[in-house]
Amino acid sequence: MRIDPSVAEVRRTVRDGLRNALDHGGLGAGDLVLVAVSGGADSLALAAAVAWVAPKCGLRAGAVTVDHGLQPGSADRARLVIEQCTALGLEPAVPFEVTVGRSGGPEAAAREARYDALVAVAAEVGASAVALGHTLDDQAETVLLRLARGSGGRSLAGMRPQETARSLLWLRPLLAVRRAATEAACAALDLQPWHDPHNLDRRYTRVRVRLDALPALEAAVGPGVAEALARTAEQLRDDADVLDAMADSVPSLSVDDLAAMPRSVRRRVLRSAAVTAGATDGELAAVHVVELDRLVTDWHGQGAVFLPGGLVAERRCDRLQFR
Repeated sequence: MRIDPSVAEVRRTVRDGLRNALDHGGLGAGDLVLVAVSGGADSLALAAAVAWVAPKCGLRAGAVTVDHGLQPGSADRARLVIEQCTALGLEPAVPFEVTVGRSGGPEAAAREARYDALVAVAAEVGASAVALGHTLDDQAETVLLRLARGSGGRSLAGMRPQETARSLLWLRPLLAVRRAATEAACAALDLQPWHDPHNLDRRYTRVRVRLDALPALEAAVGPGVAEALARTAEQLRDDADVLDAMADSVPSLSVDDLAAMPRSVRRRVLRSAAVTAGATDGELAAVHVVELDRLVTDWHGQGAVFLPGGLVAERRCDRLQFR
């Protein structure tokens, strides 16, 4: 039977992602991969592809959906998501209800609650990895948002296809797939995605980028903007990996040692040191790192630098110290 091209595309990219994780560490034969399924087209298409591909790669496949409780009927939607995941053959298929706080704004708070839930469920069911449904469109939006904020090279490198954090492997096998392909795959497989009204709410910056900024760029400079932004992220990621490796080898926060480094390496060292000391990673901006850098390269007795997360950095006895 002929497979719809969109279904074939999603399955192929998922297969490549899982095989890469098997070949280069992170996953072993028989491991459980948990798909994070919101109910949208991206995550549903991913769930269907993982359910199809994982057994052929010697892996087990399950699913989790997180109910944020932020909209009426969210519990019913979570139940329907689990029903679709179970019908796809994903086992276990776990619903998880969270309470969203307020720290950092509604988007950041919901994201933090969601990732906490994914880590908890993965530990509970013994999953080795969580697969996320981020697409090429999400990558392009992320790069454009960070570019507008004046972020550095590492931030502009976007999301990684594979990374380890919180003692868990995170996979994003759809970063080369357009959102239109996931929607077409769901239609071809007779899956019923949920259309989150928040995705049309222009009060959210990402929604304005999706609905206004990217189409305006396409209209002004021609098609292919999203693909170009995603390619730029990949190229920057390669460069950033080299610079980060150099920064990781720095032994101390001595001002003399820091001043002798190339600026791109030194600022990575300063950012990493601040996050390690307790600065809030998602809120630590380029302006904060520049002020840390001035304590090293433009020192004239200035006071401490105040960082997100209640951290203070200052220069004492020719060293940078955090408290």
